Amino acid sequence: MAVWIFAHGDGDGVCAGALALAANPDAHVFFTHPFGLLGDLNQARDRDTVIICDIALSETHLEGLIERFSRIEEAGLLYYFDHHPLPDSVQAEEIPGIVHHRLGASASEIVYSYFKDRIDALQSRAAIYGAISDYADNTPTIRGLLRMWDKRTIYLDTGILVQALSDQKREYNLKRSVVSELAAGEPPSSDDRLVELAIQQTRREEEAIQEIEERVEVEGRVSYVLDFPFSLGKTAIYARALSGTLVGVAGETRKGMIDMSLRTAEERIDLNVILRRITPKLGGSGGGHPQAAGARVPKENFQALIKELNRGLEAVLNGGL
Repeated sequence: MAVWIFAHGDGDGVCAGALALAANPDAHVFFTHPFGLLGDLNQARDRDTVIICDIALSETHLEGLIERFSRIEEAGLLYYFDHHPLPDSVQAEEIPGIVHHRLGASASEIVYSYFKDRIDALQSRAAIYGAISDYADNTPTIRGLLRMWDKRTIYLDTGILVQALSDQKREYNLKRSVVSELAAGEPPSSDDRLVELAIQQTRREEEAIQEIEERVEVEGRVSYVLDFPFSLGKTAIYARALSGTLVGVAGETRKGMIDMSLRTAEERIDLNVILRRITPKLGGSGGGHPQAAGARVPKENFQALIKELNRGLEAVLNGGL
């Protein structure tokens, strides 16, 4: 019986995967995302052990995912660790397997909390790196772990990790090696490749800020940038900040679809709720965290999404939704 770790490829997902690997050192690591999880689970057999880290459940594929989870749980073992809001139609207790779902904490913290008896002090740093990566480091567990270290060094290592990974979307072999290093208790600063990538990306980020300001489009309370060769999440942040809008959107065109990241700093806005309501009507999917979410729609429906997003924002600001 094989052990599989299916993890998201961002900082929190990589760290969560590393913690799962530290506790299950013979596991295979596979990177996926909400829209691809159902198909990617075919890598594993029903009798295997499957550990899913930091992957939101897609509304579009929910029925198929629940069915697949059930088959794995009947013949093997399934763990689901996540912190994204669940679809409205399912509760955590209805998800087959060993489910640890918690809002407000990083996936790395959730995985660490479950496997901590099998993880040593050096390996536990990955929980802090992942939490900081996802802006979820102000929790009792992470604050407690931080007391073990000089947080200045921890934040340096997290910065190296986040910056290095931010432009390495499909460099899965690199990410697997990072997962293995973190699982072994090695900090990101010990990997010369990561340090060099982080420096390059930080310099590129300064150039990108100026270019984003020139390319950003504004419609209502939403600003957006399409097909800009930079981190989608950071592009969305800077599109919003530089334009003074409520929401920033960054998208890239792939195979007739536009994959995008959305960011807001307005606490009244829940992007997860808005996107889960509007994207299915546009032939896509969306969701995530209240202030940081993702979506995917057919290219021809992108402008319709921007219009629907504006309507949703107006409803929130007027006391609805």
